[in-house]
Amino acid sequence: MTDSKAQSEEKKPVASKTATEANTTHEEVAKTAVLPPKKKKGNRQVTKGQVRIQSTYNNTIVTVTDLNGATLGWASAGLLGFKGAKKSTPYAASQVVANVVEKIAKHNVKELQVFVKGVGSGRDAAIRAFAAQGFDISLIKDTTPIPHNGCRKRKPRRV
Repeated sequence: MTDSKAQSEEKKPVASKTATEANTTHEEVAKTAVLPPKKKKGNRQVTKGQVRIQSTYNNTIVTVTDLNGATLGWASAGLLGFKGAKKSTPYAASQVVANVVEKIAKHNVKELQVFVKGVGSGRDAAIRAFAAQGFDISLIKDTTPIPHNGCRKRKPRRV
């Protein structure tokens, strides 16, 4: 019986470190880990860009990208503080365009291709606002999805 007590006392505990010691070593490892250098969001000089205007019944979202699709700036009517039904108005769309133009001014964009999606009332106002800001619009394309046959119709009602 004394031998078994002696053997149990000689056994080492399974967790050799306390919780705080384990956390500090993990933090030290995280500090010493080498991270890849962050990509600079710098001032890319882009002369041609694309504008994606999504105009729904509820909101207007405008995104300006370069020709590869990398976003240069975006804004929406909700982002600017418009609430409810005012988000889908032509006035809100023109304000969204003004906000986006401020954001992309540092990229020196001169020529735009415009892709419009949706059936909201802000689509024409957004295009006119870009033209009024002095951009050369080389293309206007409607990319609104059109159902070719749509969903399956419901079964006829039996009366």
